[in-house]
Amino acid sequence: MSTINSKNFINDNFLLNSEVAETLYHQYAKDLPIIDYHNHLSAKQIAENKPVRNITEVWLKGDHYKWRGMRANGIEEFNITGEASLKDKFLSWAETVPYTVRNPLFHWTQLELKRYFDIDDILQPSTAESIYEKANSILENKTPAQLLEDMKVEVVCTTDDPSDDLLFHKEISKGDFYTKVLPTFRADNLFFIGKPDFLDYLKKLGNTAGFKIDSLETFLKAIDERIVYFNGLGCRLSDFGVGEALEMVDFTDEEIHTLFEKKLNNEILSTVEINIYRSFLFLYLGKKYHEFNWVQQYHLGPIRNNNSRLVSQVGLDAGCDSIGDFPMAEFMSKLFNTLESTGQLAKTITYNLNPSQNEVFATMMGNFQSADAPGKMQWGSGWWFLDQKDGMEKQLNTLSNMGLLSRFVGMLTDSRSFLSFPRHEYFRRILCNLMAEDIKSGLVPNDIEFIGKLIQDICYYNAVKYFNFK
Repeated sequence: MSTINSKNFINDNFLLNSEVAETLYHQYAKDLPIIDYHNHLSAKQIAENKPVRNITEVWLKGDHYKWRGMRANGIEEFNITGEASLKDKFLSWAETVPYTVRNPLFHWTQLELKRYFDIDDILQPSTAESIYEKANSILENKTPAQLLEDMKVEVVCTTDDPSDDLLFHKEISKGDFYTKVLPTFRADNLFFIGKPDFLDYLKKLGNTAGFKIDSLETFLKAIDERIVYFNGLGCRLSDFGVGEALEMVDFTDEEIHTLFEKKLNNEILSTVEINIYRSFLFLYLGKKYHEFNWVQQYHLGPIRNNNSRLVSQVGLDAGCDSIGDFPMAEFMSKLFNTLESTGQLAKTITYNLNPSQNEVFATMMGNFQSADAPGKMQWGSGWWFLDQKDGMEKQLNTLSNMGLLSRFVGMLTDSRSFLSFPRHEYFRRILCNLMAEDIKSGLVPNDIEFIGKLIQDICYYNAVKYFNFK
């Protein structure tokens, strides 16, 4: 591919197509702090707070978005996740970037280079060496905490297993950090009763809790104590993200005890028994989240690990997950209705990966709104394959049609990279441009102050009130 000669591609008015959009963004959205209430950043890296030093480490390692782009461009796995040098991996990404035009990777790449390194050149083979050297010279003296502060990230909520001792969160809480780093209770492993290694996980959970899990009662005791522990370290959110079909079924206490004993005896459970157990656990955890006034999150819809050969070579999170087509409405309806029927439905955010289900999710959340909190039931921001311009606009438009956009808690990165926070800027620019187009079309009042306040709420203030971080 020939050289891209454009400079200043990411200018002050990137994605802003009118003077009204420019006013809304620059005067109301641009300078707001960031609350990133869901991501996969490493608390260990933040606690140790060592200089990052190399852009490949902080930008490409673990970023399956970029890996997928490189594979599509014919790059050998050796230069993606293999044993190639950090520089060679960066050069392979630079070779790929020109081919990502019209993919969100192109925008994200240039936006991140601009915001963190003040680089205007398009990343490509002809600029790769100089960009690599400049970025590394800056990162030589930048720590994860400084990178977060540079982007005005007030709160980061990491994703943590119930068995995690959260020692690094403890260390962070004692330090002098601009950013508040809080854990999130990610319950996935509690649900994998059908997997061969579930008993090993129970041993791990029991070791963290300080006692042996040898019955349903001790299992639930361990969950309860871990929730108390997480809560004491500032946790205000739970999460669930198992990528498969889900079903809520009726059950009895006797059935739950029986099948859990079977599992402790290393017997194989049927699909029916696994669904019974999961239904019980969804309700048990949901009631605990309500008790502690947590926000529960459900990431629903991926089909994971499709390429078994790649997974065996690279491991989990290899970048071979995609959009699934599982039915979700009945599961959500029965789960939320059962909890609501006893007054134990917590604040809830759902995220769908299949865009054909946008209206399904948006309308389902509207069924369970209440005076407990404005926007109690949230249909979350465009997630994973949908957190790009088209996906964000569709989510914003559908939410506007089916619910209250003005109560939306806004964007999150869902990222493993400390260089991903310009995605909040990307979202804010898209939101401001969308509202400006509505003003231009006469669909909303031409009241800049009113619309500007609405934008500020979506980008920041709604999240402040909704999550109530201490």
